[in-house]
Amino acid sequence: MNRLSFGSEASSQTALLTVRQMAEADRLSVAAGVSSFELMGNAGAAVAHEIETRWTPRPLLVLCGPGNNGGDGFVTAHLLAEAGWPVRVAMLGSRFSLQDEARQHAQRWSGEVEALSPLVLKDAELIVDALFGAGLSRPLEGQALDTLAAAGHGGVPIVAIDTPSGVMGDTGAALGAVKAVLTVTFSRKKPGHLLLPGRDLCGEVVVADIGNPKSVLDSITPRAFENDPALWLAELPRAQADSNKHSRGHALVFGGYPVTGAARMAARGAARAGAGLTTIAVPDIALPVYAATLNSIMVQPWVTPEDFGHLLNGSRFSAWLIGPGAGVNKDTFGHVLAMLATGRPTVIDADAITVFQDDPEALDRAIRGPCVLTPHDGEFCRIFDASGDKLTRARAAALRCSAVVVLKGSDTVIAAPDGRAIVNTNAPSSLATAGSGDVLGGIILGLLAQGVSAFTAAAAGVWLHGAAAAEFGPGLLAEDLPDMLPAVLRRLYSCGEAHRHDK
Repeated sequence: MNRLSFGSEASSQTALLTVRQMAEADRLSVAAGVSSFELMGNAGAAVAHEIETRWTPRPLLVLCGPGNNGGDGFVTAHLLAEAGWPVRVAMLGSRFSLQDEARQHAQRWSGEVEALSPLVLKDAELIVDALFGAGLSRPLEGQALDTLAAAGHGGVPIVAIDTPSGVMGDTGAALGAVKAVLTVTFSRKKPGHLLLPGRDLCGEVVVADIGNPKSVLDSITPRAFENDPALWLAELPRAQADSNKHSRGHALVFGGYPVTGAARMAARGAARAGAGLTTIAVPDIALPVYAATLNSIMVQPWVTPEDFGHLLNGSRFSAWLIGPGAGVNKDTFGHVLAMLATGRPTVIDADAITVFQDDPEALDRAIRGPCVLTPHDGEFCRIFDASGDKLTRARAAALRCSAVVVLKGSDTVIAAPDGRAIVNTNAPSSLATAGSGDVLGGIILGLLAQGVSAFTAAAAGVWLHGAAAAEFGPGLLAEDLPDMLPAVLRRLYSCGEAHRHDK
């Protein structure tokens, strides 16, 4: 099984906790001697601090809900009023309906509590959304929906506590939520802070320490993480003094015809990711096209399916990629099965995924070694169940086919068969260009060829892909991506060395 050995530091930096896990952390914190009243007070104080850091005093409206999120809001209102801010509070329901510590904190508010409605927005220059937070499991309705909708249309900045009300903490789904400029959450991020559309609605996300003991947080095992080099940098391969081109692995890309550009870009991605040798296997008829446009990438022609089979059965190649430009036909179907039958690490992308749309189980049966599938949503829907949120879908797909699934998008999810998942957040919008996915497949291939495990290769490949796009900036073409990788890798290695020496 592919493993990522996340240290405690990596976990604390990148772990994502579900709503239930965060509630359990609070429960265990109370059992460890930290009162709920203190946790709530710290939460509200953190929100007040972030507001004072960014804005000067101005008419502030705090919208409080009937639960703990509302209690956080009352703390925020009380502290900012004490600091001289002109603060008003409007509430859904009555403060006397609040329970336990939320009610205690609400009682410290000496000002008026107005009834929630769009009318309370008048004259507000900053709004705090303390209505529901991440635990809401139903669409907004009534005065909460109407008031937030009016706030969203009014253009006044909104600060959300935990998540914007209406954003589901575990999925990022938005059920009536409006965009915040700042979201203050506590102890750990949740998946909804990273998954779309929640990520866009949260604005800037600040994770505040509210006093949950480290021992408590460490006792809760996260199964999802935000993609970051802290997770995999130690496993990223580096050339050693005694390295040679063979020790760095030999990557093989299946080259299609008449579409040839996709495989060529993928091959360059593999080479730039560090593969010591990279070869494209092409139909004999395509040899002149490939040979005339490639220098350091080798081209291996084949004439018959038997020729291709002999190529795969040799010992010279470390990992394969098939899909970019391969064509949706029975030949591609057979080539995928032949690659998977070797048990060597394989990346399956694009046409090589779609070709199984009439028989998805044939793909499941064929996977017997390390394998990474890299579908976009359209390709995913052709061979997997498309129901549920993105994390759920990617995890279910990975479990079904016993492969790592990279469900691509602005919020790419990398899922392993054992349920671990990573959400990527560094993909700039410039990656929405033809061929960028082909390069991603090549980067993952290059890492697999060097002996990196499938889950690690997929996570690192996705992050490197986004960082390369950011390195280039506007005007990006997919063919630009491979040449950006050396600078990205150089900085990563430098940071890794500096961190190692600091310890």
